[in-house]
Amino acid sequence: MSVLDQVRFPADVRALPREKLRQLADEVRERHIDVVAQKGGHFGASLGVVELTVALHHVYDTPRDQLVWDTGHQAYIHKILTGRNDRLPSIRSKGGLAPFLRRDESEYDAFGAGHAATSISAAWGMAVGRDLRGSKFDVVALIGDGAMGCGLAYEALNNAGHTDRDFTVVLNDNDMSIGPAVGALNKYLTSMVTNPAYNKVRDVVKEVLHRAPRTLGHVMEEVAGKLEDGVKHMLTPGMLFEALGFTYVGPVDGHDLDALVDTFTRVRRMHGPLLVHVLTQKGKGFELAEDDPWTWHAASPFDKISGTARKKKAGLPRYQKVFGKGLVDLADEDPRIVAITAAMPDGTSTDLFSRAHPDRYFDVGIAEGHGVTFAAGLATQGVRPVVAIYSTFLQRAYDNIVHDVALQDLPVVFGMDRAGIAGEDGPTHHGCFDISYMLSIPNMTVTAGKDGVETLALLRAGIDHLGGPFSIRWPRDAVPGEVGSALAIEPTPYGTWDVVRTGSALCILAVGTMVRPAIDAAQELSARGIEATVVNCRYLKPYDREVFERVVSQHDAALTVEEGTVVNGFGAFMAREIAQFRPGAAMRIDTLGIPDRFVEHGSRAELLAELGLDAAGIALRARSLVDATPSVTVSHSIGHDARESA
Repeated sequence: MSVLDQVRFPADVRALPREKLRQLADEVRERHIDVVAQKGGHFGASLGVVELTVALHHVYDTPRDQLVWDTGHQAYIHKILTGRNDRLPSIRSKGGLAPFLRRDESEYDAFGAGHAATSISAAWGMAVGRDLRGSKFDVVALIGDGAMGCGLAYEALNNAGHTDRDFTVVLNDNDMSIGPAVGALNKYLTSMVTNPAYNKVRDVVKEVLHRAPRTLGHVMEEVAGKLEDGVKHMLTPGMLFEALGFTYVGPVDGHDLDALVDTFTRVRRMHGPLLVHVLTQKGKGFELAEDDPWTWHAASPFDKISGTARKKKAGLPRYQKVFGKGLVDLADEDPRIVAITAAMPDGTSTDLFSRAHPDRYFDVGIAEGHGVTFAAGLATQGVRPVVAIYSTFLQRAYDNIVHDVALQDLPVVFGMDRAGIAGEDGPTHHGCFDISYMLSIPNMTVTAGKDGVETLALLRAGIDHLGGPFSIRWPRDAVPGEVGSALAIEPTPYGTWDVVRTGSALCILAVGTMVRPAIDAAQELSARGIEATVVNCRYLKPYDREVFERVVSQHDAALTVEEGTVVNGFGAFMAREIAQFRPGAAMRIDTLGIPDRFVEHGSRAELLAELGLDAAGIALRARSLVDATPSVTVSHSIGHDARESA
């Protein structure tokens, strides 16, 4: 019987003798590889923390002691050891285990994790709450995989360091995030521990201290201690953290289980703010992931032996690739264009730009707010910055967008990847709110293309637009149809809509990815004798007033469709505009979009169908609207799921 078969919960890990922990680590690593090879999912980060996770659950009394993980893609091993091993193959599938950490999934998930650098702040709050209530337990924050480049981590360290509260931070230093870690801090953390001169001096100091005769008594011990402390402060990364008020421990080999268990056993007996610096290798135990941790951060299903991805049907390119190639094409012709991303070069395909124009490419690390304000500064100098960040991550820079870009009317282009339903990554990664939050900002141009060609046409329009910030959104999906060079695509005329189908029963005002299913829905409606006008509302703000007035005047029913939240979204905006344009009219209005709730994980197609954001759902809502009794005044309904109107 394997050791893993004997482990259901962390209490079982704590019951294991020390000599069995290595076997458990080997088996849990193989389990992770087996499942991801079959299912796909986040891969390299969890492989790097196998020994660290086993050691923590062996030493600490979880869930009484609280382990607060940072980016949840490090926590697959944690899930295996906390009662979810049997369900691990369901991870990222609809109705299965969440891809990240969730408090409502397990009592061992002390705090939800999906975005980076939240663990220290959250854990510090838990430690303070513990003391206020007079409780007794340990709180350990785990951060790393590039998250120490995020300012939020330092805000928390600065707040926590100069106190006497018991609180431990574990820095998982693997020299990586999703892409290679960047910035001065990363260089600082790694340069000393890899410096031959540092290691030689450190070894000499250790040897001298160990040889110091005990017969000299306390004086020699005091001198030796001061010498060791002096060398540590001069030559190790501990200098930074001790300056912030933390007692620094490390660096510790993150793949030496004995060293980890011994270290954390001692740390549990220490008091005050502590930082344990653990050196790990992302992808540890799977050679291909060790050699190329960037590519293997996440994996599609693959052959475990060769690492070859399982065959997929050849398909159309994805939006991110179309955007990345198009941006390179435009930058080839326009030296003003620069690209900025926040630790997501591959995810946004700005890695293409980094190779083509390295002097005009800036990966700011997990620092979205800084990236936006940095872009604002560039824009003041006549540079044309294009900021490519996932919609869900750009939320972290909202104040910077408002205060530093829009208020100053600076021409920064925001390319929002993963807008709408992001699929298997779930609610922490769905881009549900960018339409709502961008519409609310004065001076902001808000756009969405119906396909890859129009996305590049809007990108060209955004780069040409000098009258303030310009945002474009696109989904995590394949583009419908072929896309040529961006240089051969004309910019979309500013502030215009496109009527793609005409009818008389109702008008469907569709945004971005919803244009094509709206056209398909109109064809289905036509077969039932209901003729619908479909408008591609590619500019949400400013919108095409001329087309708006014409179609609204010609119809007594209007349905808006968007892949974004209905609360304060485009539909709510249009309902207000229609009410002002046709006050007191007997017009029926409905809004279809992402309802006022967090959407769970699953495939993109499954979730869109569930929400009614497919042709069938749009047709169903349209029929309901057409059949409804006309109201005496303009009204609209929001917030319910599409199928409720059947």
